[in-house]
Amino acid sequence: MSKSKLLFNQLSKLIEQGLYNYKDLSNEFISILKSKRNELVYKLKITSSEETEVLVKRIEKLEKKIDKLENILKKKLKR
Repeated sequence: MSKSKLLFNQLSKLIEQGLYNYKDLSNEFISILKSKRNELVYKLKITSSEETEVLVKRIEKLEKKIDKLENILKKKLKR
């Protein structure tokens, strides 16, 4: 009875360690993929969607200012 209990304990420890190693390995693999993705984005100079939205808003704001200034300039030139 004690030999079978010892065998089951060793098997359960082995399976438990295998699960922990699998989780660690999968987390490491995911982090490697993320870093490779970030390197590719940096090399291609691609912006994220958040950065793109911020830039679009800035451009819209600048276009409005340009339109205002053009209107003011046209009014002054007409006089």
